[in-house]
Amino acid sequence: MINAIYKFPRPENEPVKSYAPGSTERKELKEKLEELKSQTIDIPLIIGGKEVRTGNTGKVVMPHNHKHVLATYHKAGPEEVKAAINSALEARKKWSEMPWIERASINMKIAELLATKYRSLINAATMLGQSKNPFQAEIDAACETIDFLRFNVYYACQIYADQPNNAPGTINRLEYRPLEGFIFALSPFNFTSIASNLSMAPALMGNTVVWKPATTSVFSNYFLMKIYEEAGLPAGVINFIPGQGSVIGKEIFSHPDFGGVHFTGSTATFKHFWKTIGNNINTYKAYPRIVGETGGKDFIFAHKTADAKQVATAITRGAFEYQGQKCSAASRAYIPTSLWEDIKNFLKADIESFTVGSTDDFSHFMNAVIDENAFDSIVSFIDEAKKSDKAEIISGGGSDKSKGYFIEPTVILTKDPHFITMVEEIFGPVITIYVYDDDKYKETLKLCDETSPYALTGAVFAQDREALLQGYEALRNSAGNFYLNDKPTGAVVDQQPFGGARASGTNDKAGSYLNLIRWTNPRTIKETLVTPVDYRYPFLKKE
Repeated sequence: MINAIYKFPRPENEPVKSYAPGSTERKELKEKLEELKSQTIDIPLIIGGKEVRTGNTGKVVMPHNHKHVLATYHKAGPEEVKAAINSALEARKKWSEMPWIERASINMKIAELLATKYRSLINAATMLGQSKNPFQAEIDAACETIDFLRFNVYYACQIYADQPNNAPGTINRLEYRPLEGFIFALSPFNFTSIASNLSMAPALMGNTVVWKPATTSVFSNYFLMKIYEEAGLPAGVINFIPGQGSVIGKEIFSHPDFGGVHFTGSTATFKHFWKTIGNNINTYKAYPRIVGETGGKDFIFAHKTADAKQVATAITRGAFEYQGQKCSAASRAYIPTSLWEDIKNFLKADIESFTVGSTDDFSHFMNAVIDENAFDSIVSFIDEAKKSDKAEIISGGGSDKSKGYFIEPTVILTKDPHFITMVEEIFGPVITIYVYDDDKYKETLKLCDETSPYALTGAVFAQDREALLQGYEALRNSAGNFYLNDKPTGAVVDQQPFGGARASGTNDKAGSYLNLIRWTNPRTIKETLVTPVDYRYPFLKKE
């Protein structure tokens, strides 16, 4: 019988390795890249701990060399989705009743495997399948995934320890039950760490999960699933089912035991889910939890007292790291007239100094966008700017998909603060700049707040403290993650809990206890030690 009351200490964030020339991690990573490139693996569904091959397959290719096939993956059909749901429901009782320390220990073991034995594997898989350079892969697939796993255990420890007070003669308890039914985790292509957290966070709290990975990240996500199994995750707790979203969603959202969705992806998809869930509300045994992080039109806003070089660097990194395919990537900037020439020159020099190419060459700052659909969509925005008299391209604008889906880092200058590329999410290496009069800081802050339906991330740069605070207040509802004198990307677990509001999601803050609490259904338990046997209260007595 396990009766230890164990308290997990607050962990440290996983250190980021440098991958500098001559380092051990660089050598190991390059070897793993070559190993993965030399084979074509077969990726099955994993349902109830068993590999399932449907014969309906798709191919995983490198975005930076789309003729190179990394894997063939099997797609789930309606019967496989039903089997995954049944498997999750069957596993739920045993998993939910398992002592939480056991669930936590599995999380900690996954983190340790990723930090040591499988670090080069998960980074290499992310580099090849999602076209990330070694630094972007390291901070995502290794470090952030490890941080989510370790810190979530710490947060769960805090949650379970948070108990109500007792009155004399009573004992009060809170039981943090998992949700009834199963959880649907739907993960995006751009972060391996998000894929892990969307599935593992509900599981840590005793839920069982049906996980649909993005087809464009199924390569790294499959290796995650195999690591979960090696760490001792019981069969059926997480069921891995790649496939077409409409096919999978039809079965998921019509099931009476659907308990909730954990989602990162497009705003349009999330709204469709919400509407579908609403239409099916009478089908469900309980109100499903709907947790989602969606789109963004993230901004950098400079005051006239800002440092021009700092702003330019924030744009370079914030807009172009990982080809602008971060939910938090800077996509619009507001620059005062007095700083514009300096910022423009710094920005052009920065862009001219870095290269775009394959992840094999570690010197490339940028790699390929994820697939042809993304390529075509991003290029259409660039073409719109090219033909408009309200905008001009001052850097980049070129693209080539003959070998890989490569797009140059592109800077658009517009005279219209409501130009399409200032308003709509592009999700690529494109930033649009609007130059405003120095004396219209307040009015332009208001413009920034009202331009976009999103509210994910944003940054204000100023040396003048009053101006900084004025931007902080004016843009209070414009970003769930707000940065002062820093780029609007790079949130770290336990340091900057991540999530946005408005059209950017439910703001349930991954990387904090706030997300975990959403996967619980608390029950209050009161025990009376000496139970009354007379209904009469003292006030009823006569004088």
